[in-house]
Amino acid sequence: MNIPFLDNWRKRRGPASGTALMSAQEEDPQGIAQLLSECELLRARAAAAGIGLDDSTASLEALDQMVPRWRDDPDEIPWLGNDAGLYLGTVIVRTVPGAVWQVWPNGRPVVRLASGREIDVVAAGQQWAADGAPELSRRYAEVAEG
Repeated sequence: MNIPFLDNWRKRRGPASGTALMSAQEEDPQGIAQLLSECELLRARAAAAGIGLDDSTASLEALDQMVPRWRDDPDEIPWLGNDAGLYLGTVIVRTVPGAVWQVWPNGRPVVRLASGREIDVVAAGQQWAADGAPELSRRYAEVAEG
């Protein structure tokens, strides 16, 4: 179907967000890693619980022990889960040799291990936020083993 105004709109808007994020990742992988590590909602909830997030495996264990008050608010679960997944990915990238962020064409960030295996950390974080299993520290241990 040919819709001229839609073609013009797309030209003005630039590439889709996934494409833009992919090209930004190629140009500035450190900048993308910094952006993905922000996890503001998770950091705020952790700070309120007295947990400092220092991008270490110990901080993943501390998050696993946090009382899941966010489960009282179904609207918060996906947001917190997204942040938990990005934080898990940040810890993996910073501590597992050869692990790097990779952005899928749809814009979803994943962690690619040196072996080539890709880990959908956002899905892992969402599952953790929804029901607490598997724990973030356990997921990290599985990934770190290879």
